Amino acid sequence: MVRGSGRGLGRLLVVAVIVQLAWAVALAVSTTRFELPDIAVHLVEALRPFAWSSLMLAMLWGSRPGRPLAQGLAVAAAIAVLQLAAPMLGAGPFARFGGGLIAAVFGLLCVEQLYRNANDAQRWAVKFLCLALGALFAFDLVLLGDALLFGRLDHRWWAARGYAAALMAPLVGITAARTPDWRLDIQISRKVVFHTSTLLASGTFLLAVAAIGQAVRWFGGEWGAVAQTLAVFVALVTLAALLGSGNMRARLRVFVAKHFFSHRYDHRTEWLRLTELLARPEPADAPQGTLSQRALQGLADVVGSPGGALWLRTEDGDWHCEVHRGTAASERIGADDALPRFLEERRWIVDVREHRVRPDRYAGGVLPPWLRDDPEAWVVVPLVLQDRLLGFAQLQQPVSPAPLDWEVRDILNTAGRQVAGFLAVRQAVEKVVQARQFDSFNRMSAFVVHDLKNLVAQLALLLKNAARHRDNPEFQRDMLETVENVLDRMQGLLLQLRVGTRSIASAGPVLLGSTLRAAVAARKGLPVEPKIDIAQDAEHLEVVAHADRLERVVGHLLQNAAEATTSGSPVRINARRDGSHAVVEVVDAGHGMSRSFVETRLFKPFNSTKEHGMGIGTFESREYLREIGGTLQVVSTEGAGSTFTLRLPIHITSSSTEQ
Repeated sequence: MVRGSGRGLGRLLVVAVIVQLAWAVALAVSTTRFELPDIAVHLVEALRPFAWSSLMLAMLWGSRPGRPLAQGLAVAAAIAVLQLAAPMLGAGPFARFGGGLIAAVFGLLCVEQLYRNANDAQRWAVKFLCLALGALFAFDLVLLGDALLFGRLDHRWWAARGYAAALMAPLVGITAARTPDWRLDIQISRKVVFHTSTLLASGTFLLAVAAIGQAVRWFGGEWGAVAQTLAVFVALVTLAALLGSGNMRARLRVFVAKHFFSHRYDHRTEWLRLTELLARPEPADAPQGTLSQRALQGLADVVGSPGGALWLRTEDGDWHCEVHRGTAASERIGADDALPRFLEERRWIVDVREHRVRPDRYAGGVLPPWLRDDPEAWVVVPLVLQDRLLGFAQLQQPVSPAPLDWEVRDILNTAGRQVAGFLAVRQAVEKVVQARQFDSFNRMSAFVVHDLKNLVAQLALLLKNAARHRDNPEFQRDMLETVENVLDRMQGLLLQLRVGTRSIASAGPVLLGSTLRAAVAARKGLPVEPKIDIAQDAEHLEVVAHADRLERVVGHLLQNAAEATTSGSPVRINARRDGSHAVVEVVDAGHGMSRSFVETRLFKPFNSTKEHGMGIGTFESREYLREIGGTLQVVSTEGAGSTFTLRLPIHITSSSTEQ
């Protein structure tokens, strides 16, 4: 924040108004027969923009009596001297009007800076002053630009100049009334100063080239015009090359920071830039280490370094080079090496150049030889989060050399902690994802174990009946089919465990009728033989499902229904079509369930009323139907039985759509 002295600004305003009045008197006298000396006219013409520019510079940098204000006033004074002396050095248009044109451009820059860097409340006070001065300087810019172009002043514009200045006087009065103490808190952005400095330097360069070109034209004889054109062409190419040079931009930033600001870095801007860079979302197919690359880039950009390397701690405690840019780096640093131990204990930024000269400051030397002897290595920055070292980064020498003072160390420490925070969040997210994968695998394993339990029950029932029917050829045939079916299903379950997902393949068209009959056939030997009734419109209907999993769901519901009924009670399975869904009902006349049990316990995993039950069969059935876009509903009455209703999406083909 910049705070100006009210008394000083008030005096400057009075001086500027007096100079403006003297200029107006001189302009009025020049229209009469009385002729003023040329030196007097040139003097007031030079003092007027100098006075107003000085007022605006004091409003911007009034509380900084050092470099910013002094340098701004020096530039304004130099322009005033040029404007005063130029007409006396030659009679050409550039000599007569060039200084005034430069003063008008500088005045407009001051107006722009004053208005841009004021907040909303301050703009209310200064907007009329900016409007008045901006209009005056713009008028001069048009007037003198036209004169420079055509080599003479337009007397109509010259006559209107005084009236224009008089019309702007009330706006200055409004500003004086709105700012009685003339105390303004103005905040100026480094970015704005940088771009303004670039624009001003470019303009000065072009003006100098124009002056040289004019001199070449005067003294170059018949080749003067050609030489002038060639000089302008070379100047434009040179200017484009300079503006496109990263080295020149870096040097200009350092110059602006040193000579216009008491602090080299705008911490707020750097913090926001680094946050935006690190928080950028990564695409799903982004290669591993993308965040580490951005972290290294963010640290390097803070100090203008062209590259470096970043190491992170591995699970075994060593340090692995995640990413390096523009430098060679060791892939791995041991957990017991001196460098990571020093960084973890001291959390210092290691100055590589200082380490070469005074290794005693760093516990006798902590850098490995390959890093210590690297001529481009500059600093090693620890990445610390809550007193824990997550990693460290090595940065190369900046493009524009800068001393490693307290300010550079502070901003690198702050940026290092911010980078460490984002890297820690990434590691935490990876651990959460891994934990969820294990949770999903464990949950899937529970479902597989439940399916294995049902298969074991089938084999147990088969073994129980083998002693009684072992000589029955039909029983032997059924037994072999059942064992083969159980073997196939067990191999499928083992494949699921190995792959680690519930669905080996995506859901596809499955014949409903054959799947229901296979489920009934797989439950042979149940206490109650299920009766199946498939409507004609559902006999050859295809639903979207997995044949084996749908068969297990129906088989589980059939087994529950059979176990819930007494001997002789019927168990039925009905199927029909209902619009875009197929409806399958498993109906029993068993002991039923209470409403409270259905709502609170039936679909709760690992909650079973059976002696050897696991309590996940019904839950798995409902979750699978939801997975393929279906539903599972139940209606039950104690003592009267239960009805489980499955709604399955029908597989739609182009032919069925046309029908």
